[in-house]
Amino acid sequence: MAERVSPAGRPVFVVDGARTPFLKAHGRPGPFTAADLAVAAGRPLLARQPFEPTAFDQVIVGNTMAGADEANIARVAALRLGCGNAVPAFTVHRNCASGMQALDAAAALIAGGRADLILAGGVEAMSHAPVLYGPRMVEFLADWAAAKRPGERLKVAARFRPALLAPVIGLLRGLTDPVVGLNMGQTAEKVAYRFGISREEMDSYAARSQQRLARAQQEGRFKDEIVTVYSAAGEVYDFDDGVRPDSTPEKLAKLKPVFDRKFGKVTAGNSSQITDGAAWLILASEDAVKRYQLPTLGRISDSEWAGLDPAEMGLGPAHAIPPLLRRHGWALNDIDFWELNEAFAAQVLGCLRAWESEDYCREQLGLDHALGSLDQERLNVDGGAIGVGHPVGASGARIVLHLLRVLEREQARRGIASLCIGGGQGGAMLVERD
Repeated sequence: MAERVSPAGRPVFVVDGARTPFLKAHGRPGPFTAADLAVAAGRPLLARQPFEPTAFDQVIVGNTMAGADEANIARVAALRLGCGNAVPAFTVHRNCASGMQALDAAAALIAGGRADLILAGGVEAMSHAPVLYGPRMVEFLADWAAAKRPGERLKVAARFRPALLAPVIGLLRGLTDPVVGLNMGQTAEKVAYRFGISREEMDSYAARSQQRLARAQQEGRFKDEIVTVYSAAGEVYDFDDGVRPDSTPEKLAKLKPVFDRKFGKVTAGNSSQITDGAAWLILASEDAVKRYQLPTLGRISDSEWAGLDPAEMGLGPAHAIPPLLRRHGWALNDIDFWELNEAFAAQVLGCLRAWESEDYCREQLGLDHALGSLDQERLNVDGGAIGVGHPVGASGARIVLHLLRVLEREQARRGIASLCIGGGQGGAMLVERD
């Protein structure tokens, strides 16, 4: 059953936002830690505000893979951004929707009158996910540390085997559901199987996403969103580097399945990428908007969280969005634009199929009829995570920020951003412009 978590009370405005380029991982730690990315995105954003960073009531960050040196990364970032000792900060974790959860927590505080100005967003440096030792090696090291005498240490040393050094890849473990024992790609295969989604459909969707992103980059559609960042080595990063503008369904068809090598359809080309990135939004009450004479991008008007079978976690948006629409008396195409995070092409297409299915809508969503077909010309109009990438802690904030920019550009009124969430959840957020 969906859980209603929507702002009520005072209006919640988004006054500005910024993000780093999303940088594709290349099999080794990238040039920035998560805290570095958060600070790099935040500094130019805060520098252009008419108030000091110490004016924030809270700093809230979504993050899922915090490093040992960045515990409560929200506080680390807040202090490095100059928010001062007196501004509290906390980190939230809702897997792939952690950045959206940070925004929802901020919106609830402002709507409830407990805050007026909050810096909220998400960050992830997936390339810095830890490589661990297995439990047998940990036990060996514990016994070695406990051994005090030379004879005791010799006995422990005799038990050493090279196999103990086999690494545990933290990223792979983190992207595997411990309850159903499936990694996220395998859950996408299940969604594709349930709705009969073909490999051709998935590759066609992925190619279109890449082409839309490439066109958006060429037309400068991210110029008000992405800030340039610089590494310690002096390298400059100013665009999302996972884009493959030459993608075609024919080229993608040559890639082999990754998660089910014999029968599968999910490939690296029709999936999101392992990526590093950060995104911030500044949320404000009406009082703060007037006090500092702030411009507004729009309002966070409502949100919804839903749960479902973890084995089909990609269908999370299909569950979270209908209650949101029902509350406002809208149909799918009453929404001007949509950002549905592209964890996998199969997952996005699965959500669309679920809404078109009478059986799924009745049996799984509790509706008395199919929700209908979504106009895909309104969906992910500038591409999505298949090209941009999906740094899990940051994506929820990125899609809300970009959706607001799309509404501004198109002079449209309302949009919904949504994500599937590892563990079997879905999140959705409604944003509006006057």
